[in-house]
Order: sequence, then C-alpha cells, then structure tokens
Amino acid sequence: MKKVQDYIRTIPDFPHEEIMFRDVTTLFADPRGFRLAIDQMLHPYVGIKIDKVVGLEARGFILGGAIAHQLSVGFVPIRKQGKLPGKTISEAYTLEYGEAVMELHDDAIQPSEKILVVDDLLATGGTAEASIKLIERLGGEIVSCAFIIDLPALGGRTKLEKMGMDVTVLCEFEGE
Repeated sequence: MKKVQDYIRTIPDFPHEEIMFRDVTTLFADPRGFRLAIDQMLHPYVGIKIDKVVGLEARGFILGGAIAHQLSVGFVPIRKQGKLPGKTISEAYTLEYGEAVMELHDDAIQPSEKILVVDDLLATGGTAEASIKLIERLGGEIVSCAFIIDLPALGGRTKLEKMGMDVTVLCEFEGE
C-alpha cells in the first residue's frame, strides 16, 4: 500500500540550486493520494472541538478547504499581503530569502474559537509562526497545526512546539 510520501514528487534545484523541492501537486492530482492525505490529516481531530480550519496560502487552501468540509466547520484563509479585500491585520516574518507579510481579515475569527492551522509544508516555520500570531491576536485558540511534510533540518517544528503548539505531520524529508 502506498504512503503519502510516495505520491510526492521531488524536483532538484528548484527554486534555487541545491534545494530539493517537495512537490505536493502530484499528491493532489492523484485521487487516492489526495484522499489518503486528507483522511490522515483529519483523523487526529475527529471528535475534537474545532470551530474553523485556517489554511495558509496557497496549498493550505486546498487542504484546509477539504478538511473543513469533512469536519463541517468554517474555513478561513491567511494570505500574503494585499490579497484579501476586507479590513485586515498583518504580521511580518522572515523567509529564507527575505521578508514577507501575512494577513487575516480582522473579523474572520472570534475570541475563544478553536482553530486548526493547515498547510502542506513545514520548513523554518516562519509562515506558520506569523499565522499563529495573527490568530491569537484575534483571540483564537489553536488546537493544533497540521502539515503533510516536515523538513526537520530547518527547525520549524521545534519553533512551533516552543511556542506551545501541538504539531502533526504525515511525513518527513531530509534536507532542504
């Protein structure tokens, strides 16, 4: 039986030399692979109180929407700066190659709502950390952060766990 990581393609030297890009589009394109990933990401949260799933731009939208549907809860996107049409709050963070800003509608999460944060890949944890800060500024209580892939060498999981976050991942890949 195939595992989630068997559906993930590796593309060497993308977007830069010496980077092994973990491409989840091949996982999403395969109906069995996609169902396997969603089912495995969803499983730890069945029966746990969750009010909303927050998906991080962009592949977190695909995963988060499917998981929110299965849990029968709302979905909230966290996007890169300038992409949301309403009033937003912002959080800057550091990338491997510079800085970026994530935004969340200021009315997307109500105080005490239980939130599941979802994305495809956990690398340095910068995007997830910024997103957690946005959710907490609105009073959301993060139940867990769920990812398909962890790149342990980049330390993102450790960063989030030091913030007090529960982190679940479906598979790990060595390197960057």
